[in-house]
Amino acid sequence: MWQQILQSVRSFKYPWRSVILAPAALGAGGLLVCWLLSRRKIKTLEVGDGWWGSGERPPREKEDERIRSFKIETSDREIQELHQRLDQARYTLPLEGVAFQYGFNSTYLQRVVAYWRNQFDWQKQLEIVNQYPHFKTTIEGIEVHFVHVKPPGIPKGQASRPLLMVHGWPGSFYEFYKIIPLLTDPAGHGLNEDVVFEVICPSIPGYGFSEAPHQRGFDTLAAARIFHKLMQRLGFQEFYVQGGDWGSRITKNMAQMLPKSVKGLHLNVVFITSGGLGRLVSLLLGAYVPWLVGLTREDSRRLYPYWEKNVYELLRESGYLHIQATKPDTAGCGLNDSPVGLAAYILEKFSTWTDRSFRDMDNGGLERKFSLDDLLTNVMIYWVTSSIVPSMRFYKENISNINTAPDARIGVYVPTGIAAFPQELAHCPRSWAKKLFKNIVVYSYMPRGGHFAAFEEPELLAQDIRQLVRKVEHL
Repeated sequence: MWQQILQSVRSFKYPWRSVILAPAALGAGGLLVCWLLSRRKIKTLEVGDGWWGSGERPPREKEDERIRSFKIETSDREIQELHQRLDQARYTLPLEGVAFQYGFNSTYLQRVVAYWRNQFDWQKQLEIVNQYPHFKTTIEGIEVHFVHVKPPGIPKGQASRPLLMVHGWPGSFYEFYKIIPLLTDPAGHGLNEDVVFEVICPSIPGYGFSEAPHQRGFDTLAAARIFHKLMQRLGFQEFYVQGGDWGSRITKNMAQMLPKSVKGLHLNVVFITSGGLGRLVSLLLGAYVPWLVGLTREDSRRLYPYWEKNVYELLRESGYLHIQATKPDTAGCGLNDSPVGLAAYILEKFSTWTDRSFRDMDNGGLERKFSLDDLLTNVMIYWVTSSIVPSMRFYKENISNINTAPDARIGVYVPTGIAAFPQELAHCPRSWAKKLFKNIVVYSYMPRGGHFAAFEEPELLAQDIRQLVRKVEHL
């Protein structure tokens, strides 16, 4: 029988053989192309170098690479001057019944300032802030401040995982103080100790106790490079990174820059600035047939009505962005001179970025998720360091070229975890995120929480970071 079959094949005329052989050749060629593409080198961001100190850059060997212990301290004179300014504050009466719709309600602001002046204990808060080890080191001409917390104990047969956590605006390293113990000492907080972290929380240059750049052009790429140098200086060849707000873009850049060093990337906000025709089609069809364009029911609930939730809402909340991306020094001068103005400007974000509905409350809902002590500690970090102006400049350095920056054209291939909080300023579905993040291993719809995830929902965020590590390391 087999001989008859072979004879039949040999008897086929040439055109029939072509019909059989052509698809086979195409299939083999397709496999070859796929194999070649799979071996193609992943594009990465150029690491480059920089100098952000004042004056000319000295010879490389002269930069002090020591890591120096640091303690946050303020003088009595600084606090006395602060109190004098608080006592001399002037207020404008709010419109009747507007709550936080026009910004920070000045009636409630007077209550906050009274607490700041008469009840807030800065020395007590300094003890809390200094409970973790602080350090400084000089990188590219400027002093970089960071908190470095090692686990109190590691289970036998395990090693701690280094984790770099990067804040955003108007936050600081202090945002992570509630999540640090959950990550470094899980057993002490009733959590599974299969994953224990060694946490490093730097201050972005120009924020808090990190020196402000003296030269123009300091953007997220420069911050990413500096933080890579910091981790190398600490002796870490591989590590995890986590970020929200500006920290999200900085850690993303770190993954694009040196992917072999970043074992995993975890983000609690994803901003996709361009989407093209595919995004438009997704938006048009997603409200009616979400499954057809890769959206889930939860995506639809968070996205639609689209104009209300993603266009009008962002317009309501992005006025600050236009100021800081164009003339940051103008508004910054007043904020740097007035502690009351600074508190109103910063704390208003902790209201509406935590929950949009807080705009309708007379107190902005601030004390629903945070204590005044924690909120004012963050404000004090900006006040005692005079860092509000350089922190605002970070917007101008980045947003002027956000669509033409080199990182906009390079994918992220390291294992990525995304925690999508329901009250975040904008929702990014997994189907949109994967256009940039090519290896999403965890995508979580968080049950509650807003923009300041580590500050507001430390337990939820810690759980999601652990989930990423377990997936990456197959635990």
